[in-house]
This record gives sequence, C-alpha cells and structure tokens, in this order.
Amino acid sequence: MSQLSMEHRHQVRSVLAACPLIPVISIQNPEHTIPLARALVDGGIKILEVTLRTEHGLGAIRQLRKAFPDVWVGAGTVSHVSQYREAEAVGSQFVITPGVTRELLEFGMTAHVPLLPGVSTISEMMMGYALGYREFKFFPAEVSGGIAALRAFAGPFGDVSFCPTGGVRRDTAKDYLAQSNVVAVGGTWLTPQELVNAGDWQGIAELARASLADL
Repeated sequence: MSQLSMEHRHQVRSVLAACPLIPVISIQNPEHTIPLARALVDGGIKILEVTLRTEHGLGAIRQLRKAFPDVWVGAGTVSHVSQYREAEAVGSQFVITPGVTRELLEFGMTAHVPLLPGVSTISEMMMGYALGYREFKFFPAEVSGGIAALRAFAGPFGDVSFCPTGGVRRDTAKDYLAQSNVVAVGGTWLTPQELVNAGDWQGIAELARASLADL
C-alpha cells in the first residue's frame, strides 16, 4: 500500500505551525472578502480557511491569494474530489474536509495541494493513518468528545496531531491548545456575523488580537 509523502506532511505542518488560531470563514457577501481578511491579518492571524459553504468561497480564495501573499489561504468544507480540484485551480494552499472518504484520502495523497482530513472518531482517523496521514482536523470537536476524546486518542496514537474545530470558543481555545496532540484550533468566533454585517473591521481585528493574547 502506498503511503502519504513526507513532503505532503511537511506542507500541512507548515500551515498549522503558522498560527494557533484558524478562522473558519464563510463569505456571504463578496464585498466583505478583502476587508474581513485584512482585519484578521491586522489582528495577527496568519491562516485563512475559506469554506465552500457558499457560492462565493472559490472566488474569495482566488482574491485572497493575490491580496495576501504572505498568509496561508485554503479551502474548508471540501466534501468531494471535484471541489478539491476546484480549490486547487483557484490557488488554495491547503484543503480541509469535514469528514473522510476513501476517495478523498487517496486523492489527497497525490494532490499538489495538501489535505487536512476531518475526523470525528478514532476509526475514521485510522483510515487516514493507514495511508500515512498524521495530521487531522477533529470535527465537530465539542460534540465528538472534545478534550477528553483528544486525550484518549493520544494513548494509542501519540504521533498524531489535531486541529479541533466545531464548538471551540475563545474561552476554551487555550484548554484545547494545552493538549499535547493539538497544534491549532479553528473557530467561527473570530468572524462573528454581526460584526461582519456591520462592517466593523476594527472590532474583528481587536477580537483576533485579544483571542491570540488569551492563549
């Protein structure tokens, strides 16, 4: 059985090492793309995960790659290989999935853009582990056992690292990051819709800065 390349793993680790907080961004209005990202970057964020939950996701990734060359920009909520290919085509530097399929895991092994597969159970994680994956998104973290589950995973799989997302809040991010097998956390609290709708970019920058200071 072929294994995931070390180059792929190095790429994923480089992304996750860039910043402990990863904002989960869903673009509802394309006009918000650049000012929202600028606010997050001004607040100290170095990774931007743009979800494909809306029709504006791919266009936003293309924009952000041009506007912020020094920031990691990638696609989240990728659930099909066709979306993976689309994310690659617009310049995504990484791809994150909410869950795993054999097709996605195998495509990610040879894809130019590295994959951070999403898992919620140890059995799903073992599917990726058998192919050489050692970095995973843990989603939805809170309802899948949260910190207690991550501690349990660490026993038999001490060489695996996670990015918990889903239910992680500003006041719990530090506790997650204190776990030996957690390298970063993702969350929507960094991009509250009420601030985005109001165009309160300064408020978002301050929220990002304060969230990083909490860690």
